[in-house]
Amino acid sequence: MLHIILSKLRRLLIVFILTICIFLGLGNFPFNSAINSAIAVTTQVEPVPGEILYSSQTKLDDESGKVWQVVLFKQVYPGEKSNISLRLVGFPGSAELIHPQPLRITSNTGQIWNAPDIFLDEAPAPTIGQYDFNEVLPNLPTEPLKLAIPLPGAKSINISVPVNVVTEWKSILSIQLSAISNQLLDNF
Repeated sequence: MLHIILSKLRRLLIVFILTICIFLGLGNFPFNSAINSAIAVTTQVEPVPGEILYSSQTKLDDESGKVWQVVLFKQVYPGEKSNISLRLVGFPGSAELIHPQPLRITSNTGQIWNAPDIFLDEAPAPTIGQYDFNEVLPNLPTEPLKLAIPLPGAKSINISVPVNVVTEWKSILSIQLSAISNQLLDNF
């Protein structure tokens, strides 16, 4: 009986040590940067007949460690100009945003763009911001960016956007209406 208990404890100890070694060892491998970078997920849905919505969604931390859901989406209606927006959703404990205030986007090279606030009066929740990216996204370089969400008193919440997320945003931009029309025809 004692032999069985010691055998189980020994196995648990080995599993515990191996788990610690694996987690500590990951910091020494070259693919560690891929683990720490954000992974964005692109989806395509048809929320209502005739409208196609492409979106890129990821979670990013601001400078103070608060998590934000970052969603870039493109709404496409056949025969009309598409609409591209960036929505930022703060999780509980995030600062309340003021509206209407533009979002400032800065590149590594110091270029600055301002995206107009879509919520002119009031957002659906105090920690949500949505910005018009129709004019901004085509001009953004494919490099890491910094988003600055304005707060009262000339302060801002800063969110770093890794290059892989920016690349995904640019891929959504390049989706052509003709491809969308062909897809709609294929569905009939």
